[in-house]
Amino acid sequence: MDGVLIIDKPAGMTSHDVVARVRSIVSERRVGHTGTLDPFATGVLVILVGRATRLAQYLSGADKEYVAVIRLGYATDTGDVTGTRIDTETKGHTEIRREEIEAALASLRGEIEQTPPMYSAKKIAGRKLYELARRGEEVERKPVRVTVREFEAIAPDGEPLLTANDDGSRDLKVRVVCSAGTYIRTLAEDFGKHLGLGAHVAALRRTRAGRFTVADALTLERLGELAESVKIETALISPDAAMAHLPAVSLSADDVSRTLHGVDMRMDDVEARSWPDGQPVRMRDAGGDLIAVGIYDERRSALHPNVVIAG
Repeated sequence: MDGVLIIDKPAGMTSHDVVARVRSIVSERRVGHTGTLDPFATGVLVILVGRATRLAQYLSGADKEYVAVIRLGYATDTGDVTGTRIDTETKGHTEIRREEIEAALASLRGEIEQTPPMYSAKKIAGRKLYELARRGEEVERKPVRVTVREFEAIAPDGEPLLTANDDGSRDLKVRVVCSAGTYIRTLAEDFGKHLGLGAHVAALRRTRAGRFTVADALTLERLGELAESVKIETALISPDAAMAHLPAVSLSADDVSRTLHGVDMRMDDVEARSWPDGQPVRMRDAGGDLIAVGIYDERRSALHPNVVIAG
């Protein structure tokens, strides 16, 4: 089995847990994913199976879309609902006006800097930050630049933006479209700081990763049912279809043979002249199957087979 599965990750499982479960269901050792979701989060997890695991570098950098609930009133040590409450001196929630909320959202759109949270899978000196955090250690983290393309409040027409909770906190439902590597927990904390409030993420659902949406996703239970009925191929997205965001070239039988041996392919057609140097390109056989992903060398007008998928 070679291809991509879109899984709707349930709450309570790590992304690694989902990979292990898929590996068992499809009876394939080579299984990976293109972007970690926190255990409490749900939604789109792009799973690569078989030779498609070689394509991770071309899929992991795609934009992501989320629907989140930001809880205003107090922060937590993890930045999300699983952490320990941290009470701080803040102004009252009832003093927040809609204009202030909109201004805080707007201030965090565009290119911004984020400091990776200690409770994250990011590695520093080969060690995952959350492993250090669980031991009570904190290390210096350099801010990274991310892009928040959309950050907006969600509320039914005529309804207030904030929903009151029994403990006095208030919830704001938001939609975020951002570059890969953006921490929604950090975005929520920074949003709260703009309002003078402690804040954390109370719920998080990834609704899109690249062009794959929750409408494309299967639950693990449904994947298991398809496997039992020997229909799992119906859920598998081919390597070529998964890479449809890249331009493509068709290979002759001779081109296929040379590509499998890592030989560069000359590109003299007009379309290639519009590609930037370093452009990844799908290299497909006459049947439309992905043979390799090539990298365009503008100086030599050639495609170099960078990742070969076909056996």
